[in-house]
Amino acid sequence: MSDTLSYTCLDFRREKLADPRRLSPAARLHMHDCPMCRAFARRLDASDAQIEQVLAVPVPDGLADRVLLNVHHGKRRPWSLMALAATVVLSLGIGFQQWQPRAEVDYARLAIEHVLHEPESLTDHRLADPSQFRFVLANFGGQMHRSVGKVRYMKLCPVPEGTGWHIVLDTEHGPATLLLIPGKGVNAPTGTLQMKGYVARALPGGQGYYAIITESPQALDAISGMLSERVSWRT
Repeated sequence: MSDTLSYTCLDFRREKLADPRRLSPAARLHMHDCPMCRAFARRLDASDAQIEQVLAVPVPDGLADRVLLNVHHGKRRPWSLMALAATVVLSLGIGFQQWQPRAEVDYARLAIEHVLHEPESLTDHRLADPSQFRFVLANFGGQMHRSVGKVRYMKLCPVPEGTGWHIVLDTEHGPATLLLIPGKGVNAPTGTLQMKGYVARALPGGQGYYAIITESPQALDAISGMLSERVSWRT
């Protein structure tokens, strides 16, 4: 019973996105009791069906060979194909935000809890190429004028408002986590929250808002200022 009570909406979205067709008993029970997650599951299943219809369209003869040949000769980087897939997933994630968080939601707290829920992000290396980060940032609505640091982790993951990007940066002011989150819950910078060894702040930008998480208030202020100087956000 305690496991069932501790199973949250974020747990359900994470599990449903990981494998839409296989759900654990706890996920099925949660979906039965939660109208918002049932609606989320229906939208995801409908989106999967649409993608299957698109993929069922016959591919012109020789197209696969031409794509592989271009990649082999350096005319098309493999990332361009991955970026296209990521764009589709991110767009679907934005479509999932039919339910809106309550006004009293603490976005900085949610950001820290997200980092605590994915401790591997602080040690793993994933999709850590500068061009990939620039593409993701631009797709979210941010234009980077100068480098903000070395990217060593970048992953699509579920967030309360849909699907967003979890990015870890090594900056000149120390390490930081940057979350790019679709939605309109943040209209002005939030206050600083310090919790469980981390400090966080959420700010409006791009297709929603971004959250910065560091290990000290000094680093948070320095990295927030750096991002505001080096990245401009489309609204």
